[in-house]
Amino acid sequence: MGAEAVLELRGISKRFGSVVAVDEVSLEVAEGELVALVGPSGCGKSTLLRLVAGLEHPDRGEILVRGDRVAGPRAWRPPERRRVGIVFQDHALFPHLTVAANVAFGLDGWPAARRRARVDEVLDLVAMSGYADRYPHELSGGEGQRVALARALAPQPAVLLLDEPFSNLDRNLRVQIREDTTAILERAGVTVLFVTHDQQEALAVGRRVAVMRDGRVEQADLPDRVFHAPTNRFVATFMGDADFLPARLDRRELVTEAGRLPAPPGLGGAAGEAGMEVMARPHEVAIDPDGRDARVVAAEFQGAFVLYRVALASGRIVRSLQPHTAVYPVGTRVAVTLQHGHTPTVMVGDDAVSAAGLAP
Repeated sequence: MGAEAVLELRGISKRFGSVVAVDEVSLEVAEGELVALVGPSGCGKSTLLRLVAGLEHPDRGEILVRGDRVAGPRAWRPPERRRVGIVFQDHALFPHLTVAANVAFGLDGWPAARRRARVDEVLDLVAMSGYADRYPHELSGGEGQRVALARALAPQPAVLLLDEPFSNLDRNLRVQIREDTTAILERAGVTVLFVTHDQQEALAVGRRVAVMRDGRVEQADLPDRVFHAPTNRFVATFMGDADFLPARLDRRELVTEAGRLPAPPGLGGAAGEAGMEVMARPHEVAIDPDGRDARVVAAEFQGAFVLYRVALASGRIVRSLQPHTAVYPVGTRVAVTLQHGHTPTVMVGDDAVSAAGLAP
């Protein structure tokens, strides 16, 4: 990863009775990095955050913060001694305390002058300097989120944990607060583990994205690789719409019902395996109005775009995302082609294969 790991999870597992919530998770977050942890409800992402925060004890494995073992065999640091800050989705501000007092709450033991200076500093960082004497009930949802963030940043944590902090905000406000929060975190240079159930949010916010399922991390990688080069079918379909077309290798090309495209280098090892398929996301499926081999069977208006469902000659359905100005009435005869701007992802069974015949 290059930069030094500030947070290290090594083989972390946690059970609740017969339910395995977290299953042998290993993950590193580097200095100043923001890793988005995303997955369906019940996949274990919030439990993992609680384990890092010290709100749960792991059954196996160890957690290190700046090389200091805070949880593991014969090791345990309580939450207040971990240098880990956390922001919950409900903000959890103390209603009887002012904004300044809320922010100062975690600064017990600091000299009074230094405490006041730090409160002023973080309120300025989150653009809330003029709100120090207000109470939580006098704040909007976005303002409350900023105060919660300031409170978490005030003690200068080594790691900041964000547990779906924008989920209670309406869509337009959520996008704006998300952008503001990301800018604040970048200015602060803090190391962040961010939990969300929103795939687009994870791709937009994370410098890396870790996708969880059933307590395991399926893939942790750069956002564009998680989207364009998923390691398996679950990651492919969870992170965005995807169709899969049967393919065969012909020299250096993959042959599909929607035409030919360059094969990934060294794919020959997988060429003889049954069930080889090419992943096609809707924006990669082009419609040719001069063709006759396929037929538009449905259209879903999405504002600036229209999502078309097109039946190929075999009866297989693929989706194509087109500008709203490209109009193809249901029943129109067309052709489709694949237009990947990158190396196509090839699946064998549920797993992606790369040049070595293994998941990338």
